[in-house]
Amino acid sequence: MARAHRLFAFYHLAAYTGARRGELLNLRWRDIDLASAEVHISGSTAVVGGTRIEGTTKSGRSRTVSIDEGTVQVLRDHRARQAEERLTAGSQWTGSGQYVFTTSWGGPVHPDTVSSLMTDLIKANNTAMRSGGGELLPHARLHDLRHLHATTLLLAGVPVHVVAARLGHADPSVTLRVYAHVIRDQVAEAADVFARSISAADAAAVSKSVSKRALAERAKGR
Repeated sequence: MARAHRLFAFYHLAAYTGARRGELLNLRWRDIDLASAEVHISGSTAVVGGTRIEGTTKSGRSRTVSIDEGTVQVLRDHRARQAEERLTAGSQWTGSGQYVFTTSWGGPVHPDTVSSLMTDLIKANNTAMRSGGGELLPHARLHDLRHLHATTLLLAGVPVHVVAARLGHADPSVTLRVYAHVIRDQVAEAADVFARSISAADAAAVSKSVSKRALAERAKGR
């Protein structure tokens, strides 16, 4: 259901970069380098008292986040779709063409829109899955996509400082504190990982020794 929506690229980018809602809504096309597969995050957007405001990121620092080829294609498709919407809207298009994520008439997207829309998309997906016998999606908030990104990377063994840089944490200690439960799981598994590695190395050494001995015996037999 989400893939068919005009803002699918927003949710995809949220999951694949771990960027915050306001950071994504603040993105301009100049911040995205599709050739180098990078997204430059330098600011954030919020609505205060009904007024849209833009400022720095939460940490006050800008960062560059790498993206995979699949995400590059999603953004290419999104840009093409946005261009079609601009042509359809004609003189009613209110945007300047700089924002990556806009309304269908070119205006900036309200932060609450993408949050509530995610809930609606999950409900719509589950309604369709119930009738078709598919797998239901659990309830999730938009911010959970950020947690999913971080947790997946940490469980895959990506160094904490790398994950912290992608998330925009001012210090890796912030990442360690927020995702302490994931780190604990990795620490608990570390002993088993080491033991398996040593066992594999010992097995390889034994195999190599046996092979050498067999070759020596064959040479004597000649």
